[in-house]
Amino acid sequence: MSQVTLYLDDETDALLATAAERSGLSKSRWVAQAIRHHAAQEWPQACLQLAGAFPDFPLRGQADGSTLPADVQRVGF
Repeated sequence: MSQVTLYLDDETDALLATAAERSGLSKSRWVAQAIRHHAAQEWPQACLQLAGAFPDFPLRGQADGSTLPADVQRVGF
């Protein structure tokens, strides 16, 4: 197991201590869980379940092979 030294200002250290105490974890375990949660390289399951949930939002054309309608003329500045 590797060790990491963190330099925290007093306010941040107090936040860490409070959060760790409330969760019943040591500061080290709390930080490790936060890193695992925020550094994960996978999409959350709730996000993955949204795939295909918007049938009126095609990204590459229609499912039937037809093309998307032409874009409307934009207003200039």
